[in-house]
Amino acid sequence: MKIAGFTFIRNAVKYDYPIVESITSILPICDEFVVALGNSDDATESLLKSISSTKIRIIHTEWDDSLREGGRVLAVETDKAFDAIGNDADWCFYIQGDEVVHEMYLETIKSAMIKYKDDISVDGLLLNYLHFYGSYDYVGDTRRWYRREIRVIKNDKSIRSFRDAQGFRKGKSKLKVKHIDAYVYHYGWVREPQKQQNKVVDFQKLWHDDKFINDKFPEKDQFIYELEVDSLKVFEGSHPKVMLARICNQSWSFNYHIDTKNVSLRVRFLRWIEDMTGIRIGEYKNYTIV
Repeated sequence: MKIAGFTFIRNAVKYDYPIVESITSILPICDEFVVALGNSDDATESLLKSISSTKIRIIHTEWDDSLREGGRVLAVETDKAFDAIGNDADWCFYIQGDEVVHEMYLETIKSAMIKYKDDISVDGLLLNYLHFYGSYDYVGDTRRWYRREIRVIKNDKSIRSFRDAQGFRKGKSKLKVKHIDAYVYHYGWVREPQKQQNKVVDFQKLWHDDKFINDKFPEKDQFIYELEVDSLKVFEGSHPKVMLARICNQSWSFNYHIDTKNVSLRVRFLRWIEDMTGIRIGEYKNYTIV
């Protein structure tokens, strides 16, 4: 069985993406890893080349920044990386530049790959998510954060990245997936406040025109985490080993009173149902669990 990892990235240094940690977190179970490196104006390429592994192959791409509708450019870049994987790979492990997989889940993921490799009824594997916010001490605990997403797919090039690259589809059909007990740690909302502000504004340009950006995001020096949060809980687990140096070097403070809940009664009621039953009413699911 051959496993190929893949991702896309641009300006990882400028926006402080944990791309090295992302790649190295799944590298142990990958036989090769393709990185689609977009046209960057920082030292992203040098950063990628600092990873000491012969498994990594960089392909250079140009982002079409005119593809603003629905963040489509992100899916296009994802497909470029996926298409660069050779036909000899059985599974393709997708990870974005702000996602990291804890080492304790690698064997679970690989075992599922072995189990379903020849099962034609399975297109991919569905993983759980933890979304960190403000610092490495808190995770989001409301419906605004997606619970699961496809991150492992069969090497079938009829599979395409969907919308803003959050998931995948075959044409208009949802992928058939197995839900496994493994987590992706999403650190997209944890970085120094000034870099977070710059990242948020520039990232929104992938969806909206300049007028919307100027109206919605007036110039300010830094992102104010406290103003954008509805509810958090304390993270009581362990972080992936590859993240420990980054966590030790955190240069800002964010302290949140977890009793603060800026959510409506409706959201509280829906959360209560989810806690009692495990069912998230009205959840968007870009997949079919088999």
